[in-house]
Amino acid sequence: MEEKSSCKTKYPLLLIHGMGFRDRKYLNYWGRIPKYLMANGAQIYYGGQDSNASIEYNARFIANKIEKILKECNTDKFNIIAHSKGGLEARYMISTLKMDKHIASLSTVNTPHNGSVTVDKLLKSPKFIVHIAGGITDIIMKIQGDKNPETEKVFYQFTTDYAQAFNLQNPDSPNVFYQSFGFKMKNAFSDILMSVPYLTVRHFEGDNDGLLSERAVRWTNFRGVYTSVSNRGISHCDEVDLRRRKFTAKKSDNSNEISDITDFYVDMIRDLKEKGF
Repeated sequence: MEEKSSCKTKYPLLLIHGMGFRDRKYLNYWGRIPKYLMANGAQIYYGGQDSNASIEYNARFIANKIEKILKECNTDKFNIIAHSKGGLEARYMISTLKMDKHIASLSTVNTPHNGSVTVDKLLKSPKFIVHIAGGITDIIMKIQGDKNPETEKVFYQFTTDYAQAFNLQNPDSPNVFYQSFGFKMKNAFSDILMSVPYLTVRHFEGDNDGLLSERAVRWTNFRGVYTSVSNRGISHCDEVDLRRRKFTAKKSDNSNEISDITDFYVDMIRDLKEKGF
């Protein structure tokens, strides 16, 4: 009985996705993760925001979503689990939109809190190339369901200059428990989908998950960089269980080496429960 309620936290979970995908019923952004958490007693809600809208736009959407959920369920706070860009949207919502009274904790998974040096370099490309890339992506995301994609603007929201200003304007709330987690691939062949971006980021910033380095994702209560027990490591896609399967059957005594991404999230939520959240 205890095992089945080990993720039954005091406050429900709100999962906030990152860029490039949306919350869908039959193609869940989070793969097997929600199923495993609910099997252990977790109550789960989703952000449901646009994929490629700006941080500000999505933060307002999520704030409105929270207000709606609060009227429908017996709670006054949430534990937010946010991946990638979703972590910035959560922070903006908590600080700038003053929603901290409704947030018990924020756990960010490879969120670019400090911006990307690699994005800084890439945005030195001719402006028309950036504009065209953003415009084409906006069309694709509108087809996918985004109401207000602003991909070109989002590119600049990943720069180190933007991050510096954002962090000053959105300090941590004393009413919220924050923690952050990093991940990394072990080589360019760890995830064929991320091979080229991995090599690009490695050239400028060192170890990374195919998009972000430790320097970029380190924030309050940083819990370290996780990788898999196998030789492949963990990519940005693996962090939300894109492939819906274990990395390996092997086990490790190193707590930052994992065999299955679902184990990482179950452990995270169990820890939040033990902390009283």
